[in-house]
Amino acid sequence: MGYPMTALNFKVGWGDATSSFSEVSGLTLETETVEYRGGAHPEQTVQKMPGLRKYGSVTLKRGIVPTDGNGLFAWFNQVQAGGEFRRVVTVSLCNEQQEIVMTWTMKSAWPVKLEGPGLKATGTEVAIESLEFAHEGITVTIP
Repeated sequence: MGYPMTALNFKVGWGDATSSFSEVSGLTLETETVEYRGGAHPEQTVQKMPGLRKYGSVTLKRGIVPTDGNGLFAWFNQVQAGGEFRRVVTVSLCNEQQEIVMTWTMKSAWPVKLEGPGLKATGTEVAIESLEFAHEGITVTIP
């Protein structure tokens, strides 16, 4: 039996590009519950069945560096212009040897929100930007 994985080694990629992020949140998969009771059902209870799947937005955070963000800004601008914009985005959890041990794959993802840092003249914190993705489903794989 092994130890649980730490959450500090991960990679984010889309197409041939990758980028470093300090935080990923929202890797959520959920199935709605549908309640149903037929009129001729002898019990005074409802049946519960799985309904539609729901996926929340995924938020990525990172320190700002003076680059184009490995194409993220160009991708965000492409979405705003109405161009072809859906891509597969992966978040891979890695072990201490940087080997992938689990991957969350978002299908048909695109950036929907880009938030710059809070700026303060007396602050010494790293300037953090946040990028939010919408998508049409997450699959989880373990190699």
